[in-house]
Amino acid sequence: MSTIRPFAALRPLPTNVERVSAVPYDVVNAEEARTMAAGNPLSFLHVSRAEIDLPPATDPYSDAVYTKALENFTTLRHAAPLIVESEPAVYFYRLTMGGHTQTGLAACYSVEEYDRDLIKKHEKTRRDKEDDRTRHISTLRAQTGPVFLTYRASAAIDAIAALVKAGPPLFDFVAADRVRHALWKVIGADLAAVVAAFGALPCLYIADGHHRAASAGRTRRHLAETSPATDNAEADWMLAVAFPDNQTQILPYNRVVKDLAGKAPDAFLAELKAAVTVTEGTPTPTRKGEIGMYLGGRWFTLRLQAAAGAKDVGSTLDVSLLQDQVLAPLLTVGDPRTDKRIDFVGGIRGTAELEKLVNTGKAAVAFSMFPVGVDDLMRIADAGEIMPPKSTWFEPKLRDGLLSHLI
Repeated sequence: MSTIRPFAALRPLPTNVERVSAVPYDVVNAEEARTMAAGNPLSFLHVSRAEIDLPPATDPYSDAVYTKALENFTTLRHAAPLIVESEPAVYFYRLTMGGHTQTGLAACYSVEEYDRDLIKKHEKTRRDKEDDRTRHISTLRAQTGPVFLTYRASAAIDAIAALVKAGPPLFDFVAADRVRHALWKVIGADLAAVVAAFGALPCLYIADGHHRAASAGRTRRHLAETSPATDNAEADWMLAVAFPDNQTQILPYNRVVKDLAGKAPDAFLAELKAAVTVTEGTPTPTRKGEIGMYLGGRWFTLRLQAAAGAKDVGSTLDVSLLQDQVLAPLLTVGDPRTDKRIDFVGGIRGTAELEKLVNTGKAAVAFSMFPVGVDDLMRIADAGEIMPPKSTWFEPKLRDGLLSHLI
């Protein structure tokens, strides 16, 4: 059973939605966010990344940032303006990027079910990032960035979505990155039908947004402890958009390493060939078990195999094989969550970005990955396992600021 709940969304007007909406706070750094929001006082980045309106050297976790976020949120609500829906609703949210289209349901999802692992996880979270979003939500008394969920596709939900999308959308615009975003409000009989259809799903899975989900849970507990006399019922719910698994798109999460652990390129290549199968290759792997490597201006293909009898799904993923067979033993890369010598490049940037990083000397070697499948993600979550860090890059991204959940 997966419980969803309609909510009275805080949202922009159709006339200003394109100016208000913004990329998720965690896919850009402060400098990129500052550039994107320049000249646009309505950009939601002023709320989600409020440090862009403070001196560049400001600690993004300082008190001043959260104070500024609340100030900017209050200002934006009046200046945009942002309105609160007159009735609770849920929303079908369609994203179109090139030839790919996916439609999910934006609604409030149960924090209790998240705590009970009926909304399943596959990643570890970092305490500092949890602290940041927990404080952001608690200060604003609002969830402003949705969690990205997925579920095993349901013919009943697909049918309701098709019916609702036959009508006029509430929002329909193309963002600066050329991704088209359209939302349809769901009320009345359609709302009752979609609530029942989600109720028939045995579970949901977090695809992207583990820190947002964990922060929603921590906010719920924090408010119960610090303001028990206040009505905190809305904190029992988190804002999320759930997409069927057969529509989600995962791009590779590529790797670059800053140095070769003191080895010359030829010496590293010789060691590598003694350890794994290496051939002249192309930038993009064609199947699981293949990894592209850019070294010294040339592309190679590595072919890696999992150990016979591997029991956990996570150890058979290409990112695990690369870490265990190449990065750790040959390049002395330790924990990829903390080792400063490794960096990660989302697949949306393409392999040209990998070549650029190596050719300019910012990295010594780059690895192009074959994307993880959503079925792998689900199997790992079902088994209670944790995926290696930076395993999946979901595209297209949801926009912040389209719908906010007030608590």
